[in-house]
Amino acid sequence: MALFSAVVFGLITFWLHRRIVRATALPRPWSIIADILLVMLWALVLVGFAAGRSVDPSWSRPFAFVGLVWMAAVLYLFLGLTVIGLVSFAAHVVRSIRRRRSGVQDTPALAARRLGRLRGATATVVVLALAITGYGVFEASRPQVVDVDATLPGLPAQFDGTRIAVVSDLHVGPARDASFTQRVVDQVNAEEPDLVVLVGDLTDGTIPYVRDTLEPLADLRAPLGVFGVSGNHEYYADDGGRWLDVWEEFGVRTLRNARVPLEVDGATIQLAGVHDYTAPEPYEPDLPAALSGLSAEDFVLLLAHQPRQAFEASDLGVDLQLSGHTHGGQMWPIRYLVRAQQPTVTGLDEVGDTAVYTTRGAGAWGPPVRVLAPPEITMLTLRSAAP
Repeated sequence: MALFSAVVFGLITFWLHRRIVRATALPRPWSIIADILLVMLWALVLVGFAAGRSVDPSWSRPFAFVGLVWMAAVLYLFLGLTVIGLVSFAAHVVRSIRRRRSGVQDTPALAARRLGRLRGATATVVVLALAITGYGVFEASRPQVVDVDATLPGLPAQFDGTRIAVVSDLHVGPARDASFTQRVVDQVNAEEPDLVVLVGDLTDGTIPYVRDTLEPLADLRAPLGVFGVSGNHEYYADDGGRWLDVWEEFGVRTLRNARVPLEVDGATIQLAGVHDYTAPEPYEPDLPAALSGLSAEDFVLLLAHQPRQAFEASDLGVDLQLSGHTHGGQMWPIRYLVRAQQPTVTGLDEVGDTAVYTTRGAGAWGPPVRVLAPPEITMLTLRSAAP
């Protein structure tokens, strides 16, 4: 995997060299400086890929942060330079047609003007890409509390007004340490929720390297408890079951294809949780097992990392599903690709007969960058509705 990443991003770096340095005939010493920077950033990207997995983030995190941020900049460089390339190609076709018709050849002065325009357009794209990425770093660093009301038929009246803190997708480890987790925990506790749910993807890395980034979870407090389910990233670098054991050490009750009753003033709802949609053996999601023994009258609140798990939830009579995973797209325009995979990207929606709330999550995967998809900690207030 490390070799594959090195080769792929090496090819991307070579393309950037060809497009930014060679195509614009960047003069020395600027061409040498640009190439040195590109190679250094390529190396930092590799540190970002390895941090928390095969490299200790206690020393590598600052370097990983820069490398992962550069990945976001590359996305916007690619988009901008692709637009320039398409426009340049169209202009070249038009010039070729005109030359054939008129028989007039290019002059050095015309070629110089075209090169000047190319340099100006490329410089503009570079500045815009870096500016957008810089804004994205700022946006990603400030998860905000978002208040949402969900009116739900069948919810017992005693649960009307119950406030649930929904936390997802911290992705701490490579670029962010325990201080980020502590900030999120402090924000949650300040809201004094009745229930806290963690819907997966809390870390990126192995237990020996990034376990400490989750220690602040032990400070979470809620009268009805703190519960969690796995996301897909719990299985990428380590054993997902072992990660859930670590959560338990910090006071999080994990729901592994299981459910627990929650009681308020004599009324009960069922809180169920399943493993992630893509979890490998022996952790495949099993919603029928989690709901075994329930009747059609039971109100079921399901924790499931991916919104697409709501299709099965609707078939099995789940009333409300809480999910994460999508990050709201994280960086525009990725949200349009996410929509092709998931039935909903962010906010309160319906899938069949099941209400689904998808949080954008508090952190960021890969680049610690968000563009037009601000991070959130959701405070979901349940409201009962007449049947």
